[in-house]
Order: sequence, then C-alpha cells, then structure tokens
Amino acid sequence: MLSVFSKTAPPVKVGTVKQPRHVAYSQFIKKIKEKKIEQVVVQPNQNRAIFVEDDGGVGEVSIIQNQELWKVLSHSEGDVSIDMSSTPDYSFLFLPIFLYLLFRFYLGQVGGQMPPMFQPTEFDMDVQIDTRFSDVEGIDNAKQELEEIVDFLKNPEKYKGTGARIPKGAILSGLPGTGKTLLARAIAGESSVPFINCSGSSFVEMFVGVGAKRARDLFELARKNQPCIVFIDEIDAIGKKRSANGMASNDEREQTINQLLTEMDGFDKESQIIVIAATNRLDILDEALLRPGRFDRKIQVSLPNVDGRERILKVHANDKKFDEDVSIRKLAKQTIGFSGADLANLLNECAIQAVRDGFNGIINNRIIEDVYQKIVVGSKGSTKFSDKKKELIAYHEAGHALVGALMPNYDIVRKISIIPRGDAGGITFFQPSDDDENGLKSKSYYMSELKVALAGRAAEEIVYGADEITTGASGDYNQAYQVARNMVTTFGFGKNNYDYTRMSETTQRCVDEEIDELIKKSYQETIEIIKEHRAHLEFTKNKLIEEEIIEGEWLYKEICRYKQEGFCPTTF
Repeated sequence: MLSVFSKTAPPVKVGTVKQPRHVAYSQFIKKIKEKKIEQVVVQPNQNRAIFVEDDGGVGEVSIIQNQELWKVLSHSEGDVSIDMSSTPDYSFLFLPIFLYLLFRFYLGQVGGQMPPMFQPTEFDMDVQIDTRFSDVEGIDNAKQELEEIVDFLKNPEKYKGTGARIPKGAILSGLPGTGKTLLARAIAGESSVPFINCSGSSFVEMFVGVGAKRARDLFELARKNQPCIVFIDEIDAIGKKRSANGMASNDEREQTINQLLTEMDGFDKESQIIVIAATNRLDILDEALLRPGRFDRKIQVSLPNVDGRERILKVHANDKKFDEDVSIRKLAKQTIGFSGADLANLLNECAIQAVRDGFNGIINNRIIEDVYQKIVVGSKGSTKFSDKKKELIAYHEAGHALVGALMPNYDIVRKISIIPRGDAGGITFFQPSDDDENGLKSKSYYMSELKVALAGRAAEEIVYGADEITTGASGDYNQAYQVARNMVTTFGFGKNNYDYTRMSETTQRCVDEEIDELIKKSYQETIEIIKEHRAHLEFTKNKLIEEEIIEGEWLYKEICRYKQEGFCPTTF
C-alpha cells in the first residue's frame, strides 16, 4: 500500500507509542522482503525511515535513496508513506522524481502497461444469461426468498405508488460450493437483465484509491445498463469490519467499502440496480453493509438435505451413463455434508474413472464407491501389510462397526474396509438416518458416538492385551475427547451447569475431571459390550480379512441371527 502525505498531514502514530530502535539498512531490506513489516514512513529529507514490525516493534533506519530502495518498497505488502515534513529548499523535487522512478519501474514490470489508477476498469458483463431457477436444485428456501427480486425486475410498474421499497441488495451467505454464484446468475436469467460479475478481491490493490475508483466504475457501468444485477463474490475481501485504531493499515480497503456504501446510498427510488453479494464469513462483515437500505436481505444458502442432494445429482447425471443397479437415492443418502459443487465433482470423477477403467464411460457402483472413498478419505495406499498387521486392523475396524451396529439411536453402519487410504489403515463408514440429518442430536446419540470411537482400541485390548495396544486409535481418542468436551461444556449434558465463558482454574479442573470420568466410563462399557459379543467380533474380522470390504447390511443380518428383536435397518 503506497501513499504520500505533506507537512500538514497528521503524523503516523509510530513514535508516540515506543522509542524507535535503530537497525542496519541491510536488516531493514531483509525484513521487508520477509513481509515482517506492516508500515513504513519514509522521511527523505532526513534520509531515514521509521517502520512498524508485525510484532508491534518500532524501528528506524538510515536509508540510501536509490531506485533499488523504491523497488523494494513498492513490493511491500505493508503500508508505505512518504513524510515530506521539514522540507529544505529543494525538497519539492523529491516527489516528482520518486513518482517518475516508480512509474518507470512499474512500466518495466508489467510490460509497458499503465498503472492501475490510470487504467480503465473492466468487469465481466453478460447481457443474456441462460441459467434459470430450474437449474438450481437443493436450495429451495433461498430461491423462494429471491423470487420477489425477480418479480421487481420483470414487473417494476406493479410496485410504483404502493409505498413498497424494493431491496437494494441481498447477501448470500453459505459454505463454498453451495450454489451462491449459480443462484445469482439464475436471478439475472429469470429477470432477463444483464449480469455484471466481479470479485471483492479485484478491488484491492497496493495503490491507495484504486479500489474506490473501481467501485465508482462498477456502478457507472451498472447505471448505464439498468435494469441489471451486480454480483460481488467474496465481498468479505473488502467488507470486513473497519478498525477503530489509529493505524492506517486498512486505508485502501476502508476507502473502497466507503465508496461502495456511497454508491448504494445514491440509488434513487426509480433505480433498477440490484446488488447481490456472496460470502462464507457473514460474521466478519461491517455492520454498515448489513443495515437496512443497503444489503437488506441476508439469505442463508445451506448445504442440501438428502432430497436436495438427490435432485442435484439428477441434474448432473443427465449427460452421464450409469449401470442399471446404480441408485441415485442411495448415493444421495451417503453423501451427507456434500455441497452442490462437491456432488458435481463426484459424478465428474466417476465419469473419468469409468473411461479410464475401460467401461466405456458407464458408471457402476464399484466406481462410485471408489471415488467416494478417495474424496472422503484419500487415494488408495500402496502399503502392503503383513498378515499380523492386517489382522490387527481388521479387529480394530470390526470393533468400530460392531459397537456402532449394536448402539441404539446411532448412525447406520454402511461399509467396513481394511484397504489403506490416505493415512488410514482401515475405515468404517456410518450413514445417519434421514431423521437425524437435521442436526438435532440426543444425549444418548453422543454417548453412543463415544463408545463407537473407543471401540477400536477396546477390541485391540481384548484380543491382544493392554500391553499390545497400538497407536492406531490416536485419532479415535482425539475424536472421543472432543465429543466428551462438547457434551460437558457446549451441549449442557454434564453434571453441573457452569458459565463456560468465565471459567476459573477450579471450574476448569472440575470440567477436565468430568471429561476424564466420562471417557473412562464409556471405555469400560465398550469393553463389556465387545466381550459380550466376542463371536460377532471374530466372524466380522474373518470376513474383513477374506474380502477386505464388507457391506454394513451383511453385519446387521449376521447380528440379527443371534438376536430375537429385529432391529436391522430396512434401507442402506
């Protein structure tokens, strides 16, 4: 960031906090190149510079005023300012010379192009968008909230004289890949209006004032093409909450957001410009952006549920070939937590593998499962395990699967594998029921999750003894302790009601003791469950060694042979 201030400009608050320490010129240059300096104030008339490091330290350095210095400063990610105070008779020559050298350096770096402040700003504008709401699946609630905007752009006369104020903008918030950009394009397509697309990061430059200029250019283009949709992706790049401290480290970003707010405030009642922004960090946006009259509507674009995933998969499956026994519904059930982009990528990878494996592009269940595991866990490892280690891994995964299948009110065991993938020697896949996907979990569910997480270690101890347990359960224990801590502190499932925002050392010790007690109790109960069903553990281990991958349905059927009550799930 580069700026210049004169005698009348207020000094930067670097000398008022700490006494600067003198450093060598070579150390100063090294710190800039290592991006350890947040702010530099160059005082050319005194041949020195004052700087602030990223740890808050303040220093000064005697500078050598040459082109190499300005070249290093122009590449700095911190703020660089020029202090022209105490100017001698010929100091007025410094600024033109500096700007000339900077201009020549910039032209040499970018092949003769003009600096950003002099370049005309170009934005992507599509006059005609083919995307429609029918192309957007799995986010019905968000679509319904945006239908009024479409109606306003298509039928503006309907709202004239009614006293209704159409929203100037809307913020779409949600995880990456949930369809925010696609939804914005669909609004433009349904309304048959131009779509102007830009990214928040495109407004940020090292030169002060460039971002504000680009904001003015953006809305000038919008006014010339209204009615239209202006879409700003990743608005958090410029829309973060503004700082209240005295440092000028965010001058460029703050000027940009101020200009954006000014442009939106300048819309008149007849304006037909709708600004739609997207972010996955709504919590860090400046309050001024979110107040009524600017981005009036805040719309959450959530991950799709099982029905939404099924519709999304069907959209992306239209141009692909599938084996007869492939079930899109079954695939939708197992892809919990996948966004629309994740689902599109899953089917695309399946199509690629179907060609690579010589199936003429026809996707079968084996390919789907292989790609799914590669995305979730990692690629197949090349490690060849000895028979002894393979048996240990089989016992470990059989423990997870067996306890998971026996636990009431817990997820369904979908598949068990001892094929190494990524860092895992084996893995057991669980699938929540449709009712459990809403995120509301009971205390009994988390108690079951604790036992399932500890079951691999418990199986190792039962079979090999306490002295022969392995490090294979380290990740399981991390998961178990996190679940137990959430139960005690976050979910209110502990013995006591603590104010966890202000825990004393005594309270923290009580919390730790309660977590340890919960883990020990769950582990002991898991040991007893596996001992009681040792026969199930053995035949599951044998099946895994023989086939390496087994379906959860097989395990439930085997368990049901020994139990009178039929608790086996009907769908997998």
